[in-house]
Amino acid sequence: MKKKLKLLIVAGARPNLMKISPLIEAIRKHNKNSRAQIKYSLVYTGQHYDKLMSEVFWKDLRLPKPDFDLKVGSATHAVQTAKIMIGFERVCNKLMPDMVVVVGDVNSTLACALVASKLGIKIAHVESGLRSFDRSMPEEINRVVTDHLSDHLFVTEKSGIRNLIREGNNKENMHLVGNVMIDTLLKFRKHAKASNILKRLGIGRNTLYALLTLHRPSNVDDRVKFRTLTDALVVLSKYATVIFPVHPRTEKMLKRYGLHNFFSLHTKSSKPANIHKNRINCIDPLSYIDFVKLMMHAKFVLTDSGGIQEETTILGIPCLTIRENTERPATIEHGTNILVGCSTEKIIAESKKILRGDIKVRKKGHLKLWDGKAAKRIIRILLRTV
Repeated sequence: MKKKLKLLIVAGARPNLMKISPLIEAIRKHNKNSRAQIKYSLVYTGQHYDKLMSEVFWKDLRLPKPDFDLKVGSATHAVQTAKIMIGFERVCNKLMPDMVVVVGDVNSTLACALVASKLGIKIAHVESGLRSFDRSMPEEINRVVTDHLSDHLFVTEKSGIRNLIREGNNKENMHLVGNVMIDTLLKFRKHAKASNILKRLGIGRNTLYALLTLHRPSNVDDRVKFRTLTDALVVLSKYATVIFPVHPRTEKMLKRYGLHNFFSLHTKSSKPANIHKNRINCIDPLSYIDFVKLMMHAKFVLTDSGGIQEETTILGIPCLTIRENTERPATIEHGTNILVGCSTEKIIAESKKILRGDIKVRKKGHLKLWDGKAAKRIIRILLRTV
């Protein structure tokens, strides 16, 4: 390598932090053991602006303070994307990196890829090739456009390679490297085991509970659909305790649609002994470590998140995905994940099967290359570009 490789790494939202953490660690380890150094700067766009949703994660994941914080905050897709592009362009013009590294599928991913492309800066996209084939999802548009702009496509599962080939991307740019989200999960699993969140919430050793996350606009912004999901949760809570860390967006929509009063009848506290059996227990957003601990001990997880589908697969925890599709089909094939859509009947039916023991995780352990070494592979490939 003739010169230092200068990387500009971008994070915009909470899931991005779990993806950049192993990349930064891999760079640090490389720099300790090699004369061919990698220089990196970290940009945080501030797309997630809630303290509980972001700042705690920086501490949990032992991330360095960002070199640049754009502080864009919440807005419409157009306004948020525009603000990110304006701020990020200034950073790129100041640093002139060799390459911009973007992760995931949030607005920051797309916005920064657009800026880098127009400035003639190479782009590496981590978590490339995932497709739900549902263009009503903003994330799907972000994924497709970012992949077509990127020079290096780092893929988590085989379906991603097939999707990229189908779309006409250059095979030489595709690299099946594994999953950086799983790098982070495997690294911090021991720390999660030591978390006292179960004690703090008053969850006993024999408490049977389902862990719920719900934040996707297609679910919570639609009043009819949200009410349908609420009805399903009410029925489910008769059979299992539900623990629901409430996303700020979901909290806002609960109030707007008059559903907040229902949920406020249940617990919304982190004080000990507040979890009520066979109730929907709303709690504040959790740190990464505490949330992983709750996942590890849950009977099953209900979610509309993408990353949680992957994490439950590695943990061997059944996952019911409250969506009609998934961009992570490997989790379905592995046998840990079931799509239940927004059907009250299907959510209840599949939950009962798990509670009765009719549905068990067929396989536990790693998918191909989901072994904690994805970031190391990515850095090794990037070093070849200089």
